[in-house]
Amino acid sequence: MFWTGRKVFITGHTGFKGSWLSLWLELLGAEVAGYALQSSDTPNLFQIAEVGRSLRSTIGDICDLERLKMSLSEHRPEIVFHLAAQPLVRHSYVEPLETYRVNVLGTGSLLEAVRGCDSVRAVVVITTDKCYENREWAWPYRENDRLGGYDPYSSSKACAELAVSSWRQSFFPVEAYDRHKVAIASARAGNVIGGGDWSAGRLIPDVIRAFVGEQPLVIRNPHAIRPWQHVLEPLRGYLMLAERLYNGGTAFTGAWNFGPEYRDAKSVEWIVQHLAADWGPSARWELDKTEPPHEAQILKLDWSKAFHELQWYPVLPLEQALAFTVDWYHAWRQSTDMRLHTLSQIEQYTRLAGECV
Repeated sequence: MFWTGRKVFITGHTGFKGSWLSLWLELLGAEVAGYALQSSDTPNLFQIAEVGRSLRSTIGDICDLERLKMSLSEHRPEIVFHLAAQPLVRHSYVEPLETYRVNVLGTGSLLEAVRGCDSVRAVVVITTDKCYENREWAWPYRENDRLGGYDPYSSSKACAELAVSSWRQSFFPVEAYDRHKVAIASARAGNVIGGGDWSAGRLIPDVIRAFVGEQPLVIRNPHAIRPWQHVLEPLRGYLMLAERLYNGGTAFTGAWNFGPEYRDAKSVEWIVQHLAADWGPSARWELDKTEPPHEAQILKLDWSKAFHELQWYPVLPLEQALAFTVDWYHAWRQSTDMRLHTLSQIEQYTRLAGECV
C-alpha cells in the first residue's frame, strides 16, 4: 500500500481534523509526526482518543519558523498536511489580528520551512470553502471563482490561498519541477461534522453540550445553508490528493474542492432537528434572540474537479453522517474506549467507501 512506512508531517495534529487524520494514517501504516499547539478545548479528541500514542508530537507555534524548520528537519517527511489554523468565524471577530497571524503568516511559515527540507515531495494545505467571495447565490462555487471573505476568518483563508499560489509560482514553479521535486495543492472543504469536536461556536459542539446537559440549545442563523459533511469525507480527499501529488507531481497542483452531495447542503435548523431526533426525547432547542455577527446565508461547493480527476466523491449521506456523529458522542458518554471506537468508525467508513467504488 502507498502509505505503509511513508513519512508524513501534520501541522495542527492536536485539532479535530488533525486528530482524525493522524489516526487514519496510523491505520494505513504511515510514520507520522505532528506539530501544533496544545488543544484549547476541554475535553478534546486528541486526548480522548489517545492520538499521541501513535505519532511523534511537537508542541509549537506554527509561526515559529525556526522551530518549525527544526521539526521538519528532524522527521524528514515526504508528505506534509497543513491543518494548523484559527478555524472559527466568530472568534475571528474577537481576535482578528491573531486570526490573520495564524492563518496567513502560519501558512507562509510552513511553506518557507518546506523550502528548506529536501525530503518533501507533496504538500496539501487545507483552507476552507469560506475562502470564496460569497455572493449569496444558489449555485456552487468552483475552484476558479474569485477569492474573498467578509469576516476576518474567511478573508484570512483567502489570503492563505494567495500565499500558497505565490509560493508555488515563486519557489516551486511547475516548469522547474525536475529541480525542486515539490508539488503543492490547497484543499477547500465544507462544514465538517463528526465525533470529538468541542470547538466553541460551532453548531455540532454547541448541540452536544446542550443535549448532554439536558439544556435547550440556542441556535442563531437557523436558515443559513451550509455544505455539511462528515469529517472523514474530505480527509479521504486529502489523502487521495496527497498520493496523486506524490506520484503525479505537477498534474495535481492547484486548488481542490471537497464537498457533499448538493442535496446535503442543508439549513442549520434542518441539522438541529435531525440531531435532536437521533439523540432522543431530552433534546430541545430554541432561537437566539440576540443580533449575531454577519455570517453568509448560503454556501455550496462544486466538487466535480475532484470527481473527474481524482475519482473522489462523498459516500455518506448526511443522515448517515449525523448518525455516525451521534453514535460517537453516545459511546463517549458511556465511557467506551474512544481510541478504539474512533478507529472503528474510520474502518467502517473505509469499507463503505470501498463498496462504492
